[in-house]
Amino acid sequence: MTIVKELTLVNKYGMHVRPAGTLAKVCQKYGSDITVENGGTSVSGKSVLGLMTLEAPVGTVLTVTATGDDADLAMAEIEEVFANHFGIADE
Repeated sequence: MTIVKELTLVNKYGMHVRPAGTLAKVCQKYGSDITVENGGTSVSGKSVLGLMTLEAPVGTVLTVTATGDDADLAMAEIEEVFANHFGIADE
């Protein structure tokens, strides 16, 4: 199963080290292959460094793709993380 979603970064500082770490940790819980794309650059959602190279400030729309048996569960949790500002209170 493959699920593709466009998710907007709504946290104050965009994709910096803390949200990248949170997103990577969530993605690593799943067996599905998860990629995150911005402006033609695609990286593994399981890589903190890769996510930080996306240079994605607040308002950036990222394309997230999950492929695998648990893609639906992974995408549901990823969407929740984006909506909850990656669990960062000041953002």
